[in-house]
Amino acid sequence: MPEPLIRTHNLEHVYPAGGGVPALRGVNLTVRRGEYVAIIGANGSGKSTLARHLNALLLPTEGDVWVNGWNTRDAARVRDIRQTVGMVFQDPDNQIVATVVEEDVAFGPENLGVPDDELPARVRWALETVGLSAQAKRPPHLLSAGQKQRLAIASALAMKPQCLVLDEATAMLDPVGKAELLLTVRGLHRSGTTVLAVTHTMSEAVEADRVVVLSEGGVVADGTPADVFRDEETLQSIGVDVPIISHLARMVAQRIPDFPSDVLTVQAFADAVCHRLGGQG
Repeated sequence: MPEPLIRTHNLEHVYPAGGGVPALRGVNLTVRRGEYVAIIGANGSGKSTLARHLNALLLPTEGDVWVNGWNTRDAARVRDIRQTVGMVFQDPDNQIVATVVEEDVAFGPENLGVPDDELPARVRWALETVGLSAQAKRPPHLLSAGQKQRLAIASALAMKPQCLVLDEATAMLDPVGKAELLLTVRGLHRSGTTVLAVTHTMSEAVEADRVVVLSEGGVVADGTPADVFRDEETLQSIGVDVPIISHLARMVAQRIPDFPSDVLTVQAFADAVCHRLGGQG
């Protein structure tokens, strides 16, 4: 089994302006190298707070976070931690720092001290990986929303992180932009990058290897998408919807007992219908 890349132990976080109410409560979580983990939960459940702990943007009020064996409380290791875990946020405009696409991608590696003779190749690789090579000389403000989000990923990738954390990265995108971004993320995962995706979109969560559900700052479920979304009643009680296809499959299974009730995607649902019709034919 792969070694843990990220581990939290009894992680708690209280915001100074939050009236003493914990945003995270005793979170114990292990993420292994190469995993694709979706983090879901209702608004205010602690998803983004947890994400910001994973590269030391926030430090625990209580408990600990380790990244690649380094404790995020160790100020001497913050640079290493942020090189290991790249962050992509909901609004890419908040992450763009340069007036030319390739300069924006180069900004992070330059600050890490990447040698000048290595920097151009790293920038080209990052832009090629997200499909933005043709936009290298363009001003970022002329990119579409989806292209800006892929630029944010390229800027993170240029620092060669082992893990990419996406904090609601598709929330502001149209369907085409979402599809492009998810295609990029799937490719990165296949190539070995560990992915943690904070999302409200259940159709995105079902693509993960594993789903972690937060409620009121604590982990209430952690398992495969099929296992987690099977308990529809519990999820709805904490304000989390199940994928529409999953709900539909369960409704069909109530009428047709041999229809699979754990279907999570449109394709799997269509396959199940075709299989049943073929069997009847």
